[in-house]
Amino acid sequence: MRSSPHELVGIGLYSVGDVARLLKTPARTIRRWMGGYDYVHEGERREVPPLWQPDIGQIDDQLELSFRDLIELRFVRAFVGMRMDLRAVRNCMELARECVQSDRPFSSGRFRTDGKTIFLESLDRLDESALIDLRKKQYVFKTVVEQTFRDLDVDQDIVRRWRPYRGKDSIVVDPERSFGQPVATRFGVPSVVLAQAVEAEGSVARVAALYEVASSVVKDAVRFHEELAAA
Repeated sequence: MRSSPHELVGIGLYSVGDVARLLKTPARTIRRWMGGYDYVHEGERREVPPLWQPDIGQIDDQLELSFRDLIELRFVRAFVGMRMDLRAVRNCMELARECVQSDRPFSSGRFRTDGKTIFLESLDRLDESALIDLRKKQYVFKTVVEQTFRDLDVDQDIVRRWRPYRGKDSIVVDPERSFGQPVATRFGVPSVVLAQAVEAEGSVARVAALYEVASSVVKDAVRFHEELAAA
């Protein structure tokens, strides 16, 4: 587990709340996916393990996640959004790890090209009823993968950056900058700082001048955080 600040440079650092906001997903869901959970079925308690072990883990008794965790969870959320059973997601992830030789397979460049094949092969691990239902989704799956990669920057088969505001270049999530918090791409100012400054100052032009940031970027920061708050 990494805990000192210098160890987290290039890794990214996100609380469950941070990830929940960025992915527009309930924090409880993120905790279940990354922390596991148990439930009772016919009087028997059953445990469901985490989808994977997070890069960072617990800091001061709080679950903290990395940029790689964030991007993998973004794919999980997209697959669940197309009504894929979490068992299918888990199976697909396990096979993808073997195929692309990565412990974070969804966010690899190879998954972008080989994802559909991996998905179809992973179905063989499911029962027949789930198999029939999921085979109908194979083309939807390919579309989801293609769409999800559109706002990601991949270098040497690894996702390095995410452009979270409608895929625009104005705001970027980059683990090499501000511990992975969203920043104005060219200017380095955290997008939340710009959005909060506009709320306080009441003027995009004034905030742009104060932080020496283009007005268009300030406007994008405001809209970005408005969308996050409304989700």
